[in-house]
Amino acid sequence: MPELLTTDETSAYLRLSERKLYELVANGAVPCSKVTGRWLFPKVALDRWIASGFGGPAHLASATAPPIIGGSQDPLLEWALRESGSGIASLPEGSEAGLRRLARNEVTAAAIHLHRLDGEGDDEAANIEAVEQTPGLHDAVVIVFARREQGLLVAPRNPLALTDIASVAGRKARMAQRQSGAGAQLLLLSMLARAGVAPQDLVSVKPACATGPDLAQAIRSGRADCGIATRAVARAAGLDFLPLTWERFDLVLRQREYFLPRAQILFDFIRKPAFPERAAELGGYDIGEAGRVRLVN
Repeated sequence: MPELLTTDETSAYLRLSERKLYELVANGAVPCSKVTGRWLFPKVALDRWIASGFGGPAHLASATAPPIIGGSQDPLLEWALRESGSGIASLPEGSEAGLRRLARNEVTAAAIHLHRLDGEGDDEAANIEAVEQTPGLHDAVVIVFARREQGLLVAPRNPLALTDIASVAGRKARMAQRQSGAGAQLLLLSMLARAGVAPQDLVSVKPACATGPDLAQAIRSGRADCGIATRAVARAAGLDFLPLTWERFDLVLRQREYFLPRAQILFDFIRKPAFPERAAELGGYDIGEAGRVRLVN
């Protein structure tokens, strides 16, 4: 059987009338995509849909998540959501919080950039491992949005002459931090482990900052000396940036959500010329793999 089924083939495979199948399509209840005027149905996604235990269109319609991307805040993502006309909103609370909301079906997708707390192993695989290990995400798909450059944000001209995480602890710099479970906070804990520095050795600024721009504002106002965020956030805030690492920034969706119109509008948009142009303007992005599927769980 082919990987992409036609309407006739899908009706026979699901043992439904074409009328009932079109009803499911109209309700956004079955994974499908319109290509050159024809509906096509990925067999793998159909199998996952059946295995999920959703018995009928009424249940599926109610199970459709609200059009919100939870998880991490990102300037390029927020711009793409606006400019694409997808109708998807953003709820930035941190990567781990986004995954939990996705598992509870409270958001249509989660934006994540996770890191190993022990500072060992391959951070390239951290996002994939988290999705595979999160209960309730057996039907998830992980899509590349970008790779991002993370680093230390400091005041212009770097008055404390900071160089890395060890220098932050050694010079007692006041460090703004993110909330527990945020990707930048996980990166900080990973960097501390690699440098052999205990978290309590840092001079932490309270309260925690909800987003990268909030952290940048803490530095601009003089409340903090430094903090971890992306190059794009540093550039927008007029702060100096000390690069630390590149990381994976991925979008996680349920397979059925990936084929719905809102998500398809967003993924179509990131293939257009305006997307790399904006990424270059913001700075600190590698979008060479944007839209590539990293995992079908």
